[in-house]
Amino acid sequence: MTLTLEPILRSSGISPADALVIRHAYVKEHEDTGTSGIHADSTDDEILAYTASQSSNPRQFPADPPRYWIVFVPEGGTRARLWSVVEHRGETSNDGQRRTFDLAQSDHMQDLRERLVIGWRSPRTWRLNGPTAAGYPVVEIADSQPVPFPGFDRLVLDHAQLQAVMREHRYAAWRTALSSVVGIYLITDTRDGRQYVGKADGAESIRQRWSAYASNGHGDNVELRGLDPTSFRFSILRVFDPATPTPVIDQTESHFKHILDTRKHGLNRN
Repeated sequence: MTLTLEPILRSSGISPADALVIRHAYVKEHEDTGTSGIHADSTDDEILAYTASQSSNPRQFPADPPRYWIVFVPEGGTRARLWSVVEHRGETSNDGQRRTFDLAQSDHMQDLRERLVIGWRSPRTWRLNGPTAAGYPVVEIADSQPVPFPGFDRLVLDHAQLQAVMREHRYAAWRTALSSVVGIYLITDTRDGRQYVGKADGAESIRQRWSAYASNGHGDNVELRGLDPTSFRFSILRVFDPATPTPVIDQTESHFKHILDTRKHGLNRN
């Protein structure tokens, strides 16, 4: 049985009825409009801007486009490789010839970016409604390229990145590194700058501790309950060998709470 795009869309939380599927072509310049196109080395910002500009003619582009646009780039022949999913947040201009939309890259299908390849049945067709594209075959899901671990001192993650680190195959080396140490970490609420100093000790590695934050946002810390984890930034203050006595880790945690003043002006209660 052939795998199609539909179950991938649905598993990512996108209904085909709420999707527009686009396959861009690589062109230097469009003959009809004289506008610049995109190429294989275009940046994400260039592709996003290119996608956001569409014809005002409803026969060329939907008058009321759906919320999610699944954007592919050409892979040669009848193949199309996923660039990104973008969320349509409204029209910003329309001069009668061109419409510009407010688009933002979405986390939907983020782990499949540049990995998912579908068969594109009609090379001359550059956009499809979601229900039609849902029946298109998946021809490849490439192995993700591993991301080198940056080192404990350089590790800074927002909550979405933390979730990716705990889930995606390309971060396997990161999970191995975080499993090998205990220590003291810092969570900063970037909305107001308040900080929380936490620890992983005993049988609980930093990976295990951070997995809880990736799962529920607060890691069962009462100080963090009710806060929006999307504004959290995670970093590591100091790592220890798992055999380090617990009192040493406790003293270090208390030291960082003191010098960062997280009891009085931060998120620590004790």
